[in-house]
Amino acid sequence: MSLHRFTLGGVPATPWKNGGGSTRELLCWPPGAGLEYFDWRVSVATIAADGPFSRFPGIDRHILLLEGGGVHLQGEGIDHRLATPLQPFAFSGDAALHCTRLDGTSTDFNAMARRGRGSATVRVLQGESWALDGATHLLLLAVRGHWRLGEESLAAGSGVWWAGTPRSAHLVPGGGDAQLVAAGWQPAALASKAPPAPAQQAQPAMKVDA
Repeated sequence: MSLHRFTLGGVPATPWKNGGGSTRELLCWPPGAGLEYFDWRVSVATIAADGPFSRFPGIDRHILLLEGGGVHLQGEGIDHRLATPLQPFAFSGDAALHCTRLDGTSTDFNAMARRGRGSATVRVLQGESWALDGATHLLLLAVRGHWRLGEESLAAGSGVWWAGTPRSAHLVPGGGDAQLVAAGWQPAALASKAPPAPAQQAQPAMKVDA
């Protein structure tokens, strides 16, 4: 599959039904799967109000703070303050959580993977190079400074992703203060031969926040 380029400003923001925020979907894999059947999904969400956090049964989640004062996630064995930028936090989408803003509106980065279909990883690079050797499913988002991926140049707020085709390249920062988030996905063995299992939709009263 070809390389997909994007900027956060160019991705439409979808308001949540409860008015508590909005989501910019960066990728949803496989194409056309939607919220019910995706295997891998990456998005950026803006949280503007306190309230229930969306449940995604059967989904493993990773979240990190991009901007703002952060949020406090509580419920079903989870008590986590997402207050430090660029520190990933992994948790189960099965949990019913309440989200409380710590200091105004926050923007977070979300990666999801359907359990049994594959596994997701989130890595933060800060002024360090990274040799990509045959990565098949990867999204890169430049957060600060400039980055180069082969012939591609990434400025803050822009990124690229690809899926299904191995790529090898060298990711190089433009300076020691450059920051970038990398979200990868590894398909489970023989996953491509099995039909996707249906998932429950997020409860209507909750946010669609990823």
